[in-house]
Amino acid sequence: MASPELVLHVLPPSHPCMTARAALRFKGLEYERVDLPLGQQMEPMAEIYGEGNTTVPGLLVDGEPVHGSTAILARLEELRPEPSLYPEPIADRVREAERWGDEVFQDLGRRLPWGALHFRPEALGLLAGQTEPLDPAGTDYAIKMIRATWKYHRMNAVILADDLRGLPEKLDHIDALIADGTLGGAQPNAADLQIGATLRVLMSVEDLFPLILDRPATTVAERFFPRDAIGGIPAGAYPAGWVPARG
Repeated sequence: MASPELVLHVLPPSHPCMTARAALRFKGLEYERVDLPLGQQMEPMAEIYGEGNTTVPGLLVDGEPVHGSTAILARLEELRPEPSLYPEPIADRVREAERWGDEVFQDLGRRLPWGALHFRPEALGLLAGQTEPLDPAGTDYAIKMIRATWKYHRMNAVILADDLRGLPEKLDHIDALIADGTLGGAQPNAADLQIGATLRVLMSVEDLFPLILDRPATTVAERFFPRDAIGGIPAGAYPAGWVPARG
């Protein structure tokens, strides 16, 4: 059977897009990648994937629209069952962990970095691979983008502080999933890719290093989403006392 034509619509910094790309690599499927401009993705996504589907990623399978990372991973499993993203005998546990990664953990990969950038807007370019903070004109542009992003994600300081207080418990949950063999096996599964991508994005915020680094959860990000260096938003972005101490 001929391989289907696959077109993946992404935003480069998006962690759900990282998940979809990693799954396509794991399955050995060739695809065309279409990068959408940051802040201007909503209209084209809705046109392609239907009203209300304004977020990334989206995958066209021979023109058939599949929207969202969990739906994309399930569709890839149908297209190419082996190697499996939901391996037996832990398939049910993987699906449960994948749902948690998508429905509970994934939003922290948006709110915590964008929350830090609210206080350090000049660092926006560092997340895109630049080596120097933005100049004043670039910082003005970043401030506008960050404000728009806070509005889009319905963020506020209370939510951000709650996210930071709740992060250690979520990291403990990930460590437990590794300990029971749901995550961190010899090959990546759907839960590894959902959760690992969010962890990799959180590792771009240096204020979070004391909570994340040197614990089992870190290995999921480093194994399945390697990069040359971690960091991006320098330490000291969040107000003093907002990041909890590691237990």
